[in-house]
Amino acid sequence: MRVLVTGGSGFLGGYVIPLLTALDVDVVALARSSAAAQRVATLGATPVSGDLDDAPSLERAFKDVQVLVNLASLGFGHAPAIVNACLAADVERAGFVSTTSVFTKTKAASRPVRLAAEETIKVSALKWTIVRPTMIYGAAEDRNMARLLHLIARYPVVVLPGGGSRLQQPVHVADLASAIVTAFLDGRSVGKCYNIAGPEPLTLRSVIEQASVALGRRPRLIPVPISLAIGIVGLYGKLARRPRLTLEQVRRLAEDKAFDNSDAERELNYSPRPFSVGILQQAHQMGLLP
Repeated sequence: MRVLVTGGSGFLGGYVIPLLTALDVDVVALARSSAAAQRVATLGATPVSGDLDDAPSLERAFKDVQVLVNLASLGFGHAPAIVNACLAADVERAGFVSTTSVFTKTKAASRPVRLAAEETIKVSALKWTIVRPTMIYGAAEDRNMARLLHLIARYPVVVLPGGGSRLQQPVHVADLASAIVTAFLDGRSVGKCYNIAGPEPLTLRSVIEQASVALGRRPRLIPVPISLAIGIVGLYGKLARRPRLTLEQVRRLAEDKAFDNSDAERELNYSPRPFSVGILQQAHQMGLLP
């Protein structure tokens, strides 16, 4: 069986590709640059040249593929091209990673694009599966908990936007990768969407407290109104050349992000690790502990 991975050179690909190669399947990965090709080759996949913005290159890359594992973001309008390439190549199974941010009530610019992408997939003739992870953490490359751990390790004070009372449910990248491989290779998941989250919702305050315990630190937690946090980050976004925090991320701290894993637990044998365990493992992996 030949499995094509898109987005394989990214953070999630570093966990999904090794799981696929361990199954003794022929894993190829789309690569639009020499750096991406080197990255996926290091992970164990055979790089194939292609670009999601170049339809002819997709036609070549999807040739003789039985299963698509699409890790590439659905937030950039590529879903129609990917679906068309799958149909043209008679791909037997197609799995797509979306995000639980499609449920946000904030005015996120990418939300309409992601919703349209999911609808394009759902109405197609593909044997599709969609997985929607929550906030992903677990290694230095993540864009969430790695920043929090560095913040706690360096400073004695941490602010709590909105008082830190809203719910979060981070998912460890290794648990997510396992769920993806199971979902996309199992025929029982055809035509289904799965929300993939940590084992239980936690307040932002609890997330920060557990991360602090993992580091052996006790920072002072300072509640600030969410409106003030939005104003500060908005100004930061205008002044910083490459802002590492966006207004959308802060606005989403004003809403609960809690999801039901029961379908994934029942049908994918999904069993995510507790956040306290995962964040301690990440702190070790990042070299932040003695």
